[in-house]
Amino acid sequence: MTGTNSSRVSRASARELIEAVVDPGSWYGWDEPVEITTDDPDYRADLERARERTGLDESVITGEGRIEGRRVALVACEFRFLAGSIGVAAGERLVRAVERATAERLPLLAAPASGGTRMQEGTVAFLQMVKVAAAITDHKAAGLPYLVHLRHPTTGGVLASWGSLGHVTAAEPGALIGFMGPRVHEALYGEEFPPGVQNAENLMNHGLIDAVLPLSRLSGVAARVLRVLCAGGPVSGPAAPAGPAGASGAADLAGPAASAGPAASAGPAASAGPATPAGPAGLSGAAGVSGPAASAGPAASAGPAGLSGAAGVSGAADPAGPAAPAGVSAAPASAPIPGPPAAGPRVPGAEESIRASRRAERPGVRDLLRVAAEDVSPLSGTGAGEHDPGLLLALARVGGTPCVVLGHNRRSARKDETADGPGEGQALGPAGLRTARRGMRIAAELGLPLLTVIDTAGAALSREAEEGGLAGEIARCLADMVTLPAPTLCLLLGQGAGGAALALLPADRVVAARHAWLSPLPPEGASAILHRTTERAYEVAARQGVRSADLLAQGIVDRIVEEDAAEDENGTGDGDRDGTEDGNGTGDGIGDAIGDGIGTGSASQTVVSQGEGTPQSGSGSRSGSGSRGERAPRSEGASRAGGAPLTPDASHAPDAFLSRLGRLLGAELAALRAQDPDERLAARRVRHRRIGLPR
Repeated sequence: MTGTNSSRVSRASARELIEAVVDPGSWYGWDEPVEITTDDPDYRADLERARERTGLDESVITGEGRIEGRRVALVACEFRFLAGSIGVAAGERLVRAVERATAERLPLLAAPASGGTRMQEGTVAFLQMVKVAAAITDHKAAGLPYLVHLRHPTTGGVLASWGSLGHVTAAEPGALIGFMGPRVHEALYGEEFPPGVQNAENLMNHGLIDAVLPLSRLSGVAARVLRVLCAGGPVSGPAAPAGPAGASGAADLAGPAASAGPAASAGPAASAGPATPAGPAGLSGAAGVSGPAASAGPAASAGPAGLSGAAGVSGAADPAGPAAPAGVSAAPASAPIPGPPAAGPRVPGAEESIRASRRAERPGVRDLLRVAAEDVSPLSGTGAGEHDPGLLLALARVGGTPCVVLGHNRRSARKDETADGPGEGQALGPAGLRTARRGMRIAAELGLPLLTVIDTAGAALSREAEEGGLAGEIARCLADMVTLPAPTLCLLLGQGAGGAALALLPADRVVAARHAWLSPLPPEGASAILHRTTERAYEVAARQGVRSADLLAQGIVDRIVEEDAAEDENGTGDGDRDGTEDGNGTGDGIGDAIGDGIGTGSASQTVVSQGEGTPQSGSGSRSGSGSRGERAPRSEGASRAGGAPLTPDASHAPDAFLSRLGRLLGAELAALRAQDPDERLAARRVRHRRIGLPR
């Protein structure tokens, strides 16, 4: 962005920002007065003029307030005070504020607007960025959220330290954001900096920031993000009494808030506690979910029997696994399968499931978030300059449980494609895997459950992918997933081809949709290797044991979710299977829709523009395939060419399937959160160590 364009961006003062963000009357400043100590008469005069112009004694304001009832620490730059530059006094004020936020276990929101280091103070001012970055690193290491809202302009050492360390980072529309300011570049190189590079929108498109957000929406979006990042915990203890701080210029900012969020009397939205899968109050079908999902042992292929609300769930917990969380009744390994014998659901063949998984109408991760999640906040890319539309990363509450969601971004088939050929999908490249690892880091730092969603036709096969380190990123994802301290749940939703699928698989628990599958390569590729033709793809897939039923029998999958809409209506359907597919075939009976998560708190509300990987308000994940209402329903008597009836798939009634699935996932995530972390991690390692061995 050029200097001329950036000058047209409106600039709110630090006080105006605080008034717009915190609940009315809740602000309390932390700043102690700062004395002018410099012996340089010119610098002293600059400081005195800045104080007179702004009413502040330094370039930063720190303190605390409430955002929708939640205590939050806040630090903000005042650009009119020597261009928001950071010297020793400002740096020390920032560090003390961060340390206090950490000690009081408050989430921290930073709103820089700065030219960087204060040149009048030289190198010692430059080094302030080190201690500010160190304090923020300690804050994050304590498991506390750090949010950043980059204001116009943010450059230099501020951007290169505390401006770039957020768990989630937004920026003002049109803000100039860059390491080297355009004036410095022109002075050093004798030419203007290329236009359109150092602006918020461009940086978001390149995966450096997550959202372009006007000040009027900062409070609401921050509240939504914190409802997830704070893991639905209670609001921190009472804030300090409102009133003016002792620091010069840190006046009480109480009064009507400009574009403020909901009133302070409203506490943060309720989230499920660690041991309850119940969805947030007020959601249709979310209330009254009882009994979290089973705490399966490392090699168990079935959850415990006797879950309240999951009638007829078959299978027994592995006695070697961790103890079941409170409220979960785990049957011993020798316990009989409860309920009368039943044939159970029909198990489809490999060809049928592969074809079903490739249908353009089949729902993907974006549909899952739209139907089964709330407080959805999509994040853009790696945060380090890469964005891959093949991977979606978001914060959300799925089935009432706060979590980090990362999944393959399923794209509808091309216009002339059918389910008869290899699924195209959105190929996943190394940048997408690095984005996934960003999500894993957020989950680990904040102790949030991680939900991975597998639905991919395979990794990108290109020169760029090879030179970008695709294989290495798959390896690093595997290493991160196996050792991640956070609870992890994998949903095998559709296609699961190759390393792109494997990278997101190693979780504490794995849930699979009935027609989902997992294989070393797309079946056509495996057929080409074994038979030098793709014509035997389905035959090879059947021999390789790629179906959900095969994965269950091998202990790779713990639970299969039926895709039959009729089972929703009859109160039957999902449940853990015992690996032989002869359980009762009854399940949790959940058929109610869970709110429109993306339509009420969506990417479209959070970002001005976003790539293909962002959920859109009120829409599914498909393009060019018509709306749900335009689909011709398949008759229940539909059959394959051979005459065998087809097993119903999720494309028939996607919303009913997804709402039921969301409830199940929320219960699974809640149960994982309730487990002892050390026991859960040890069980995960044992689980994957046993794969392929006799059970």
